[in-house]
Amino acid sequence: MEDTLRDFECTLAFHGAPSLAGIKPADLIAWGSPQVCMGTLLEDYRCQLSRCGIQLRLLCSCRPRCLILVYRPERLAAQLAHPQVQSLLAREGYPVDRGLEEMLDTLQLRLTCGGFPHEIGLFLGYPLQDVIGFIRDGGKNSKCTGYWQVYSDEQDAVRRFERYRKCSEVYMRLWAGGKSLQQLTVAA
Repeated sequence: MEDTLRDFECTLAFHGAPSLAGIKPADLIAWGSPQVCMGTLLEDYRCQLSRCGIQLRLLCSCRPRCLILVYRPERLAAQLAHPQVQSLLAREGYPVDRGLEEMLDTLQLRLTCGGFPHEIGLFLGYPLQDVIGFIRDGGKNSKCTGYWQVYSDEQDAVRRFERYRKCSEVYMRLWAGGKSLQQLTVAA
């Protein structure tokens, strides 16, 4: 297997495991150079994984690495449909009444404009109160840090961190043992 292909699959298997397993609506992956992300490799995997209910969306290719969102459209749309989540996203300028793709377009625009929108946590399934706390406190005064900075229910967050960690560990072991990404993707 070509090194680039193997590296990409390894990155998806590890960092995208919670989304591939169906326990998280989306994962954000930093990978490769913008030139590699714009090539056929990403498109090939986009086609393969879409048959399994997973979408890959290049959000940003203007940094040393590109940012790819690995997501389940129905699960992500449901995550973003909560009234309090929509209220925050609307305040941040997202077109919440125009559907998932329009909101992803807005997120993509914010990432390519040189900033890092902290509301991205809502797209990644982070608890609303933790996203609000991070924005309010500028990333300071959190109770603990794992996949995100926790400002609300620390016990729940620690359980989720452990679940995501174990998922990634299992997926890496299975992938290293020869399972394909399609075989690792849980049906929606």
